[in-house]
Amino acid sequence: MTETNAAKATELLRLHQAPEILQVINVWDAITAKVAADVPGTAALATASHSIAASLGYEDGENIPLDLMIEAVGRIAASTTLPVSADLESGYSNPGETIRKAIGVGIVGANIEDQMRPLADAVAQMDAAAQAGQAEGIDFVLNARTDAFLKGKDRDPADVLADAIERGRAFLDVGATTVFVPGLLDEPTVAALVDGIGWNKVSVINVPGSLAPAKLQELGVARISYGPWTQRVALTAFADATAGLLAGGALPEGTRALN
Repeated sequence: MTETNAAKATELLRLHQAPEILQVINVWDAITAKVAADVPGTAALATASHSIAASLGYEDGENIPLDLMIEAVGRIAASTTLPVSADLESGYSNPGETIRKAIGVGIVGANIEDQMRPLADAVAQMDAAAQAGQAEGIDFVLNARTDAFLKGKDRDPADVLADAIERGRAFLDVGATTVFVPGLLDEPTVAALVDGIGWNKVSVINVPGSLAPAKLQELGVARISYGPWTQRVALTAFADATAGLLAGGALPEGTRALN
């Protein structure tokens, strides 16, 4: 671990603890990392496992081999001076070792999913991830993800919320920095999550229809990410440009050379 990467880890932790909400744009390769990093206001980056897998021809869900994922996130980390947090899914059956490998290629934070495993198993998973970061001697940022809402669509919403809060508190107790609760969440739900898990401890994903960043900051959310949606934005533009060109049109006005 270099002093530079240790400093990046400390900066990423500071950004999560700051009163201003942290927006991390999700990238999937070196060029998207470079483009996002060059936009004024970008303070940190996050990778999207779904997007990296798709770009390399794999389905989401740890179908991409771990070594290939580590290589991909390492290329992203090497392409920017900003701190990078990696989406490492559920840790490939060994979250501690996976975190250790990621730190070795310059990653200073990570998402690890609980996938709604039994609570004791999920806590052990997050504990191993947090301990791996500590063992490397850096302020590693663990954004511990609970899939309570993603996997609880057929359950009583009150029970789902209670599960997310219970899991979030347990993950914080073993060293997680923040608790990532993905889903299309309304204002009362976000407020309840912050009340139950902690101010500046909840991380969310923004999808079409989500609350605006200013409202999320007002509610006490620490971090917003965008998952595979940034890639979907890019691919939508690419598909539209392809259709326009094949229909006899021209390249879109204002297209820039960003590489």
